[in-house]
Amino acid sequence: MTGARATENLLRDLAPQALGALVRRYGHFDIAEDAVQEALLVAATQWLGGEIPQDPRAWLIRVASHKMIDLLRSDQSRRDRELADAVARVPPAPEAGPDADGDDSLILLFLCCHPSLSAPSQIALTLRAVGGLTTQEIARALLVPDATMSQRISRAKKQIKSSGIPFRLPPPDEYPPRRDAVLQVLYLMFNEGYASTFGNDLHRAELSSEAIRLARMMYRVQPADGEVAGLLALMLLTDARRPARTTAAGALIPMAEQDRTLWNRELIAEGTAVLTSAMTRTEPGPYQLQAAIAAVHDESERAADTDWAQILALYTLLERRSDNPVVRLNRAVAAAMVHGPRVGLAMLDAAAADPRVAEHHRLDAVAAHLAEMAGDRETARARYCSAARRTMNIAEQRYLTVRAERLTP
Repeated sequence: MTGARATENLLRDLAPQALGALVRRYGHFDIAEDAVQEALLVAATQWLGGEIPQDPRAWLIRVASHKMIDLLRSDQSRRDRELADAVARVPPAPEAGPDADGDDSLILLFLCCHPSLSAPSQIALTLRAVGGLTTQEIARALLVPDATMSQRISRAKKQIKSSGIPFRLPPPDEYPPRRDAVLQVLYLMFNEGYASTFGNDLHRAELSSEAIRLARMMYRVQPADGEVAGLLALMLLTDARRPARTTAAGALIPMAEQDRTLWNRELIAEGTAVLTSAMTRTEPGPYQLQAAIAAVHDESERAADTDWAQILALYTLLERRSDNPVVRLNRAVAAAMVHGPRVGLAMLDAAAADPRVAEHHRLDAVAAHLAEMAGDRETARARYCSAARRTMNIAEQRYLTVRAERLTP
C-alpha cells in the first residue's frame, strides 16, 4: 500500500471518530460535519507531505474543534446563542481530555439511525457521516439523482438538529427498533464495500472494514443479541474470501474458481465461533441464517465439496423470514446445484416478477449462469450481455463481458 493510500485510509477511519467527538461536545451535527471536512482538508495537505502527527486522532479533533468555532463565529444570525454555548463548552486539548481515547462512532451510528428519520434518510446519512462516502457516491449506490440525495441528507441533518436527540447510546426501551435500523445500515455499508455497485474496483475495503469495526463494537455492547452476532459473523465469514476474489489486475474471480488457500482462516474461525455461540443461545434470525450459509461455503476445501443441499435448506428458511428478492435469486442457484439448472430457471422466472429485481443486473447474471449450466449458450450469452450493460461496476462489467465472449460462436 502506497503512503498516499495509507494516509487516505487513515483519514477515512478517523473522520467518523472526529465527527462523533465534536457532536458529543458541541451538538450541532451539520456544523460539526462541515468542521470535520475542513479539518480533513488541512490534514490531507499536511499528512500527504509526510507530517503525520504522533496522535493523529487527537490532532484531527483539535483542528476540527477550532474550525467549528470559526464556523459558529461566521454565522451572524446565531452568534449570540451558539457561540456562547460553544465557547463555554470548549474542552481541554484532546490529548488530556477524559474521553481522548474514546470512540464515539457507535453513538454516531445510532444517532444517524434515529427512528425520527425515514429509512432512506437513515441509510444516506450514515453512509455520509460514518461511511465517508460522498453525496454523489451515495446517490449512485442507491440509484437516485445527485440532487435528490443532497436534499435528503440536508433534511436529515436539519431534523436531527431540531429534534434535540441526546448524543448517547439508546436506553434499553429504545434499543430494539433502533438496533434493526443500525444493522440494516451496517449490512448495506459492508455490501457496498465488498461488492461495490459502481466504480472501477470490485472492492472498497475501507468501507467493509469500517462496517466490521462498528459491528464488533455493537457485539461488545450487546454480546447476547443473536442478530448482532449473526451480522458480525456474516461479515467475517464473507470478508475472509476477499483475498481470492480478484486477480492481481483486479479482475473478478467467481467463488467456484477461487484459490481457497488464500481465504483468511483466522476470520473464518472467528466468524464460525461467533455464529456457533449465537445459534446455541437464540432463535436464528435472517443475519444468522445468512452467516450459516457463508459458513457452509467457507468450510468446503473445494467448490465440488460444497453442501448445496444444506445451503438450499437454509435459503428456504431465510426466504420465509425475509421479503428479499436477492434471497430468491440465491435460492434458485442453490436449487439448480441440487436439482438441476432447469429447476433453478423455473424458480428464477417466478422471482423475475418482482419489480425490485426485474431490471437489476443480478437477475440477468444468475439467469445467464443457469442457462449456461443447462447448455443453452445463446440465451446465456444474451443474458450475460444484458447484465454487463446494466451493472455500474467496471470490474463486474468486464467479467460479464468476458463470460459472454466465451460463448460467442
